[in-house]
Amino acid sequence: MQNIRLTLQYNGARYLGWQRLPKDGFEKTVSYKIISALRRITEEDIFLHAGAKTEPGVHALSQTVSFLTEAALSPEQFRAELNRFLPQDIAVLSAESAPERFRADLNAKSRTYEYRICTEPVYDIFTAGYTASIFPCPDVSLMETAVSLLKGRHDFSSFSGARKKKGTEKTLFDIRFDHVKGNTFPASKDTDTLVISLTADDFLYQMPLRIVSVLLEIGMQKRTADVIPLIFSGKETSAVTCETKGLLLASIKY
Repeated sequence: MQNIRLTLQYNGARYLGWQRLPKDGFEKTVSYKIISALRRITEEDIFLHAGAKTEPGVHALSQTVSFLTEAALSPEQFRAELNRFLPQDIAVLSAESAPERFRADLNAKSRTYEYRICTEPVYDIFTAGYTASIFPCPDVSLMETAVSLLKGRHDFSSFSGARKKKGTEKTLFDIRFDHVKGNTFPASKDTDTLVISLTADDFLYQMPLRIVSVLLEIGMQKRTADVIPLIFSGKETSAVTCETKGLLLASIKY
């Protein structure tokens, strides 16, 4: 028995997230595509452990997955064979042997999501599938006033779309705002992109999108930073009001 650790990236546009129950559309998830490819390669029913369970439409620049297998293939053979059978919107960047007790979900120390916003009056069509579009740019200084109210350990259930009563306390380590200027495609023009980075020990369902949505509402002067403690207390609500396609799982640290 060997434990394999994979680093993946994928375009989440046509998937119902990382994982779903069979009755909710399991076959339309990223994990189903990988499990199906592994079954074809190993003839085993593989159970995947993922560092983060991304939501419908959310992309991943770097997702970590681990699984146990009795197959005699080397990690490099797993990488090559998976990339052979997986659809073109999922790629295995690397594969390596992991210690027997390593689990991608349980051993992660932090996860970082990035939300990318094109702030140009005319968006770049070559990056539109991975960035939201807001013009004019939200006021970053207003959003920064809310950071200290969000960082730290809190019960983030009010920033989640799930009805979960346990395990809702999370530690939000950092929120960062960066302006990036450049092009990502030979034919595209230089574009201004606002990147909002969120790093936490873990995230609840919809938590990254709901935090970003509230920050953007503050930046567009639809709400003020004073709403943050009111949301935590349940006196105000949060909702996903931003475009899902702008959210990417950027990294997981172990």
